[in-house]
Amino acid sequence: MLIRLVLAIKNKSLQTYVEGRFQEADIRVESCSHAKTPWQNVIRSCGDIIVISESLIPPKTEYSISMLNELPETPTTVVLHDSDSSEEHAKLVAAGADVVLYSGVSKKSLIEAIESTVESRRQFIQKNRLNARGHTSPKISDFISESRTMQIFMDEVWKIIPGNSPLLLLGETGVGKEHLAKAIHSDSPRSAGPFVAVNTAALPEHLLESELFGHEQGAFTGAVRSRRGAFEMAHGGTIFLDEIGEMPLHLQAKLLRVLQDYEVQPLGSERPIWVDIRVIASTNQNLEDLVEKGQFRKDLYYRLSVVMLTLPPLRKHKEDIPATTHRFIELYQQKIGKDVTGVTEAAMKALCQYDWPGNVRELMNVIERGMLLCQTEKISLKDLPYIFHEPASFSKGFIHPDEMTMASWKNMTLPEVCREVVDQAERLYLEMVLKETRGRVGRAARIAGIHTRALYNKMKRLGLQKESFKRNNHTAI
Repeated sequence: MLIRLVLAIKNKSLQTYVEGRFQEADIRVESCSHAKTPWQNVIRSCGDIIVISESLIPPKTEYSISMLNELPETPTTVVLHDSDSSEEHAKLVAAGADVVLYSGVSKKSLIEAIESTVESRRQFIQKNRLNARGHTSPKISDFISESRTMQIFMDEVWKIIPGNSPLLLLGETGVGKEHLAKAIHSDSPRSAGPFVAVNTAALPEHLLESELFGHEQGAFTGAVRSRRGAFEMAHGGTIFLDEIGEMPLHLQAKLLRVLQDYEVQPLGSERPIWVDIRVIASTNQNLEDLVEKGQFRKDLYYRLSVVMLTLPPLRKHKEDIPATTHRFIELYQQKIGKDVTGVTEAAMKALCQYDWPGNVRELMNVIERGMLLCQTEKISLKDLPYIFHEPASFSKGFIHPDEMTMASWKNMTLPEVCREVVDQAERLYLEMVLKETRGRVGRAARIAGIHTRALYNKMKRLGLQKESFKRNNHTAI
């Protein structure tokens, strides 16, 4: 992440000198001392380190410094005092200032003190990042597989890990695209830097631009403080753009500029920010189709697809289901607090026969549900959702083309036929999960591995009403 150094130094020549000494790639310097209301600009700056003259702090110093300490960024506050009195300095420290310096010290000593503060701030950010990862951070070993299909895929992954080129991850919903992106980051030379994920489909268009690129104070109505964007937060690390196919066209143009020049321009700012990042994007859509329809920029597609990998769906490597199941059991042992050690033979057979339209995410949800319901040391067949109790259900699902009325295809294009088949498959699957959850849309969305809003949209398009499943399903738990 870029370190934001906010300067509000009353001595103009000293301010200019400090600005010049900290014009580094990893530090963004903002000057507030020349503004009409320097204190207000400091409060709204979202700085990591604030260097401010004591005379610019409003009266009731204790209250004013506490305001700085309570900002969302929890900035490190450096106060410059015109007096060399140790008593005055002690009062400011007691009020909450992190560092107090005599403004009359040599410029060299002042710079060294600020440099030391910058380095401490970097270590603080790094420590918090490591603590947030915990002991279950994704790693490439999570993808060790018995399947030849996955082994070939992972051979390709190992080749691209050390690079900095943009990476496009393709695959069905729930195959683990974000998990793989995190694993690539954690095993790459950028692992010491941040990993920032943004779901471009989950945010309204008017918020997405600010989320990605940030904004300055006053950039739009309601922008009372400056805000870092995801690209700035990801400086020195990796940014993951999920559901890239949903990104609006005008933001695609800004993203292309980032990929070409590695510069981002926050809303309301007159100067760009250089960022050192690797971009990993993902989608479950066919971007080539979107390009043909004019919904995705061709130049952006070519730039993103320098390296393109498609994660195999779980049904293509069922050999991994037993090992993956046991890994999830170990994961949920701590989370749920139940001493479940495995799966019965019958339950494992059912898991391996199922086609997993929701892929690994669906398997994870099924195991979590099984552990919650399990009353013994092993998950049994009765602890699994009803679909696993009906052998015939394993052969249901997608309608084979031979069973369809071919005559209805004569006046249709191939994309239209594909949409018709997909609609039928989605209807069958959604009816299954809604029946299982008794019409609980939020829970059904988690099983399906999609956003609740997306499930509502699909139900509306397919004419599915949650009320009908509430009435008819008497077996779901």
